[in-house]
Parts: sequence; C-alpha cells; structure tokens
Amino acid sequence: MSASEDPPWVHRTDVVLSPDPRRVVAALFLPGQELAASGGSRSGGVVERVLALTDEQVDTQLAELETLFSSRHRDLHVTWERHFELVRHRVPRGGLLSAPRRRLLGATFTQEVSIEGAALMNPSMVPHPDQTGLPPGALRFVMSVRAVGEGHRSSIELRTGVVDVDGTVRADVPPAVAVLPTELATGYARTAFEHALDELGGDRADSDFVLDALPQRFTRAELDGALGRLRAERLTRATTSRTVERFEAIAASSYTVRFPLDSALQERVLTPRAAAESRGMEDVRLVQLDAGDGSGPQYVGTYTGYDGRHVRVRLLRTEDLTTFSISPTSGPGAQDKGLAVFPRRIDGSYVALSRSDRESNAVCRSSDLLHWEAPVQVQVPRRPWEVVQLGNCGSPIETEAGWLVLTHGVGPMRRYSIGALLLDLDDPTVVRGVLDRPLLTAYEAERSGYVPNVVYSCGAMLHARWLVLPYGCSDTRTRIATVDLDALLGELAGPGRARTGPAAVEKASRRT
Repeated sequence: MSASEDPPWVHRTDVVLSPDPRRVVAALFLPGQELAASGGSRSGGVVERVLALTDEQVDTQLAELETLFSSRHRDLHVTWERHFELVRHRVPRGGLLSAPRRRLLGATFTQEVSIEGAALMNPSMVPHPDQTGLPPGALRFVMSVRAVGEGHRSSIELRTGVVDVDGTVRADVPPAVAVLPTELATGYARTAFEHALDELGGDRADSDFVLDALPQRFTRAELDGALGRLRAERLTRATTSRTVERFEAIAASSYTVRFPLDSALQERVLTPRAAAESRGMEDVRLVQLDAGDGSGPQYVGTYTGYDGRHVRVRLLRTEDLTTFSISPTSGPGAQDKGLAVFPRRIDGSYVALSRSDRESNAVCRSSDLLHWEAPVQVQVPRRPWEVVQLGNCGSPIETEAGWLVLTHGVGPMRRYSIGALLLDLDDPTVVRGVLDRPLLTAYEAERSGYVPNVVYSCGAMLHARWLVLPYGCSDTRTRIATVDLDALLGELAGPGRARTGPAAVEKASRRT
C-alpha cells in the first residue's frame, strides 16, 4: 500500500520522531548483579580497588569522566554523590574520604542506560499548558511517547510542538539530555486500598481492622500506625502477616514524583519505579480532563504496567506536567490494557473506553478514576481488517456530532489499521456511526520495524477543524498525520447511522 491510497482527507506530514540511542539516563550499577547467575554483588572488591588508587589517579579518572559524560547528563556530580551514599556502608572510614574519591566511587557504581535506543512510538497528544507567544490560530501541544530502550524496558517521554491554523505541524527540536524526577512523600486514598483488597479476595476481617483506623486520605505514617496496631494483636488474628504484606504491596504500587522546576518539559522522563511496572510503562493514553468540580483541567493518563509476567492498567495524574501521582486501578473495566478516559464526566460519572475482553471496544464508568465498573460492549471485530481484534487509539474527542473514537484493528498477517467510531454525546454506549474503511494503514515506507505492519496511536488532538493524529510506525518511530474533521464526520455521521450496540452498527455498515 502507498500513501496515495489514503482517503483524500488524510494527510501524512513530514514530521518524524526517531529513537535516539544517545539519549540516556544515569542509573545505579552493582557489579555482579547484572548477571543472572552471578550469585551476588562484587561491590566490596570494587570499593577496595577504588580506595587503593592514588589521588593523582582519582583526579585523572574524574577529569576524563567529566569530559566524556557531562554533556549527556544534568548535574552528574549530584548523581555520583547519591550513588556513593548507597554504597557508603561498604566503605571503611566512608565519612573521611575526599570529595573527588567519593565522586569516583559513585561514578564506579553508575551506568548509562539507553531509554529510547530501540523505539519511540505509540504517542498521545494534548494541548500544552503554556499557549503564550504563538501566532494567531496556532496551538502548542504536548505529546507523550513510549520510549523503548535496553532490555525492551519502556518509559514515558514527552515531546512538544505547534499546530498552525492551517493544520501545519512543527515539532520542536528534541532535547539532548534526559532528566529523571525525585520521589516525594505519597498520600493514599482509602478507596484504592478497598478496591485492591476486594480483588485479592479472602478473609477481610484483619484488612477491615486496618482500614477502619484510616481516614479517607492518609499518609505513610498513618498507615504504619494502623499496621502497628494490627501487629500488636497478631496472637488473636489469624492473617496478620498476609494482611501486612498486602497493605505494603498496595502502598508500594502508588507513588508521587516531581521533576526539577528548571528542567525543560521535553527533558522529563518517567521510568519504572513500582514492582507492577518494573519491566515497562507502556502506551500512556494522555487526556486533558475536566473533572467538573471547579478544580480546573488536569492531565490524566492510563498506561500499561508490565512486571515481566502480568499487565495492569495504571493511572497517572498531573496538573502541571511537573509533579506526577501514580496509582493502580481495579475493577472489571480495567482488566488487560487499553483503558482510555473521556475528557469530561457524563451524568456525574467518569467514563472510559475499555478492552477488558482483549478484542472488542466497550464503555465503562467510575466514581473515582480508580475502580472501573463492568464494561458495556459497543463494537466487535467483524470487518476483514479487524478480524483478530479491536481496541481504541486513545481517549474520545468531543465533537458536535458525537464522541469521536479512533480505533485500531488487527487483521491477517497481524496487520494493524486505524479506524474510527462515533458515539452519542449523552449516552456513549449508543453508536452513531462507524468508518467502513481504515483511516490509516502502514504504507510501504512504514511497514518495516521492530514489529512490522503496525500503525498505532494512543490519542489524537482536535485543533480548529483538524484532527491531529500522531501514530507509531511498526513499533519503531513516530509520525503525525492530519485529518479533515468535517470530511471524517461526514463519513461517520451519514443518514440513518444512529443505532445501539455492535449488531446495529454492522447493519448500518452493510447499508453503505
């Protein structure tokens, strides 16, 4: 297939974001532990050898390291000092060491990790919080991208750019360095623990004892106090140890991080921290959400946490793209992957697209963004280009004709295509229209990559009468297309399209 076979109202721009193997972060390195069968760390011996170096050798090594690595990192000395503190317990007379030797020890226990050496893909796009200094009719955007690096470990990166009033897209020059956040004290929601404990099942007597001692919002100190009271009664409570383990695991699954205020938005990278996402943070579906409570818009994103065996839907929230809070989700609507939150409440509830059965599109509701109720199916795979499975390509976009949903379909030879669906504004379980042909399919120049024949998006953005659609190409790089909104709605919202449920949609499809 060539790009010339696209619908005439779809334009693939020249904007291409490719993975840059020079983009790295500085991470802790413990010699020996990088080998699966090593039997333990060799850190003690490494420390002894660094301590045996002369002052001149230390100074020479530091000068060389600064020349080679300082341009690739922010505040590399701070990282070295932090890593030294992590191995200080192995250092005799650690507090008496000179600053250069401490830094060299820290550098010895530091490694560079590629965060996007393999791929930069599966983007979502939202309006930037800063719209100053733009020409009339232009809109600045923020785009999340899934960066895949060493060990196929995925992180979340950000990119920025501008869309002009005529639909011209310009991406900003990507940053030279990557900046990691620092972890803050985390506040917890009791409802999140209640939902998680419900899913785990079993006797709830000891869990309820702990929950009853906690307010609706609580701190780590308050949780420790409640768990301490449970431990004090362990002789008369049968599941104390298991209950403590469960609370600790649930608490560890939530965290809050903050980026330095002087870091550029494009420099910021979210890397896995919790056990539930230890092997990757994948495919964030970012949306600007109006909660309808007067708090103003915030950015909400659902993503797939992967621990090497299981996938879990996780939720990130931020008001300023500087401080991010991460939480687990639960409920039948949040199973598998691909949850995508609507940009506003409907009838007082949060609403999301779900693919909990792994192959069809559905709609589910929540009172708190954390627990998602049973989904209502709205579209099943029937067309040739979607016979394997369907899913969404990000949060719905509100238009005067209905909720515009971009979908992905997988067909023979595991070929991905992007389609579209139109849902009723008041009742999104009502389908108003479906696109009978793919909006985008990988053409020849996009077919080859880490996973061939894939076009995939995690969220588009509306500007003027343009749908700005970023998409991943064969799980390797990212491109951006623009779509004439009026032409797309014309195909979706034709006469006689309004029906309820997948069967009625298919009838409407066959009539056209």
